[in-house]
Amino acid sequence: MKIYTKTGDKGTTALFGGTRVPKHHIRIESYGTIDELNSHLGMLRDQEVDEHSHELILKIQERLFTIGSILATDPAKATLKSGKQRLEIPRIAAGDIELLEQEMDKMNEELPPMTHFVLPGGHQTVSVCHIARCVCRRAERLASALHDLEPFEKEVLQYLNRLSDYLFVLARKLSHDLQAEEIQWIPKKGS
Repeated sequence: MKIYTKTGDKGTTALFGGTRVPKHHIRIESYGTIDELNSHLGMLRDQEVDEHSHELILKIQERLFTIGSILATDPAKATLKSGKQRLEIPRIAAGDIELLEQEMDKMNEELPPMTHFVLPGGHQTVSVCHIARCVCRRAERLASALHDLEPFEKEVLQYLNRLSDYLFVLARKLSHDLQAEEIQWIPKKGS
């Protein structure tokens, strides 16, 4: 399989199903940001993280490929039309969302209560996690905008929302594990 096809030389790309759209289309921005998030999670997985978190990040990366395929599919080609076979793409299940919730609950049991927002940083691993969280929020915003135009399964938006929350809690856990300073943001009056 060749990596270069030359079919995108005029600024368009094909969705799953064959429909061509401009490379700046909201659908491309959406799944492109999912790809960016996946790369940041790969970098996070390569940092100083415990084995359990390492394995869970790997599972999350796989689920992000599922989300990418959902977002990359032409909705008109993903539905049954006059007896034609539907494009089979994987789905995000309620269990995928519940897993993130359960993991957050477990981590929060071992962390001190959060009384203020925290400033990202303190250790390279923690910073990488916060960057992934921010990219996840952007991916969620783009997917939400796409959903308004061309709806897809609500579980995708739910998963992205939980994932950004999970990454925040994971950053706090990593700060704790790595004994990094967690700096609280306390608003100052005047300057």
